[in-house]
Amino acid sequence: MYKDNSIAVVVPAYNEEGYVGAVIDTMPSFVDVAYVIDDGSTDGTWDEIVSHAEAFNAEHTPESPAYDDVIVPIQHEENRGVGGALKTGYLQALEDEVDITAVLGGDGQMDPDELAKYLDPIAEGDADYAKGNRFMKREDLEAMPSFRLVGNSMLSYLTKIASGYWKTMDPQNGYTAISYEALKEADIENMYEYYGYCNDLLVKLNVENLRVADVACSAEYLYDDDWKSHIDYGEYIPRVSGMLLQNYFWRVKNKYLLRDFHPLAAFYLLGTAVSGISLMGLVAAGVVGDEDTPSGLGSWVLGFLFGAIFLLLGMVFDHDDNETLEIQVDDTTYDTAVPTE
Repeated sequence: MYKDNSIAVVVPAYNEEGYVGAVIDTMPSFVDVAYVIDDGSTDGTWDEIVSHAEAFNAEHTPESPAYDDVIVPIQHEENRGVGGALKTGYLQALEDEVDITAVLGGDGQMDPDELAKYLDPIAEGDADYAKGNRFMKREDLEAMPSFRLVGNSMLSYLTKIASGYWKTMDPQNGYTAISYEALKEADIENMYEYYGYCNDLLVKLNVENLRVADVACSAEYLYDDDWKSHIDYGEYIPRVSGMLLQNYFWRVKNKYLLRDFHPLAAFYLLGTAVSGISLMGLVAAGVVGDEDTPSGLGSWVLGFLFGAIFLLLGMVFDHDDNETLEIQVDDTTYDTAVPTE
C-alpha cells in the first residue's frame, strides 16, 4: 500500500536473462502485487522469473488478502512487443481492481527507488496518469545520448499534436503510473503493442479528458555502463510517426466531432487537407518543371501557407482546451512517503 492505495507494478521482459531477477529482488516494499511478463523470450528469462518469484514470495506475504502472491509470473507464448506485455499486466490489474499500476522495465534500467514519485500525483488526486520527463532539467538532457535526444524531440512534438497534451515532453519515457479509473476509461484492449504504446496511450487518455502529470526524471540511472536498447530507430520513428498521424485524426474525430463539437476540428481538418494537397502540388510542380511552373508554384506555396495558418489556429484552440489536463511535478511538489520494512 502507498498512501492508502493498493499498488501494482507491471514488469515487461523480453530476453532479459541476467537482469529481470534483480528487478524482482529489489521490488519496493509498498508494492502489493507485481505482474512480471515474459514476452515470448528465447533465452532463460522465464526460468529466471519463476525462480526469483518463488524465492521472493517465500519471504514476502501480500499485505492484502486480495492477492495470493506478491510476484505473479505471466508468460506469452509469442513475442507481442513491450506494449503487448504492458497490456497483459494492465488488464490483470483491472481484473484485480488495483488502485494504481506502475511500470518497471525488466532490463534493470529503471531505479525502483524512483517509483514512489510517480505514484504521488495520482495518490494525491491531482492526476490520472503520471509519466517521467527527462527534459525538465538541463543536467538530465545532457546525460541523454544525442541520437536519442533528436529522435525523442521529434516524437515529442508529433505526440503533442496527436494527443493534445501540449506541455508534455519525453512521451517515450518508461516510468509511468496509472489509476484504476483511467485504466477503465482508456481503451486498453486496443492499445498499440509496439514501442509507441506510450504515445498511443496518451491519445486515448486525452479523448477521455484524463489528467496527466509530467514528473521530472533523472536520466543518470538509465544511461550507465550497462545501458542497452532493443529499439531499431530506423524502423521505430517512421512506424510510430504513422501511428501518431492516424491517432491525430482519430482524436479529432472522436473528441471534437462525435462526442462534442469544437471549432478546432474544422481548423485542423481543413488545415491538414489544404497543406497536404498544396505540398503534393509543390512536389508535382517541381517534377514537371515546364513553362507554367513559376505561376503554379506560387499558388501551391500560397495554399500551403493558408493550410499552415489553419493548423496553427487549431493548435491554439487545442492548447487552450486541454491546458487544465496537465501538471508538471518536480522533487519538491509532494512529500513522498516511502514505507520502510
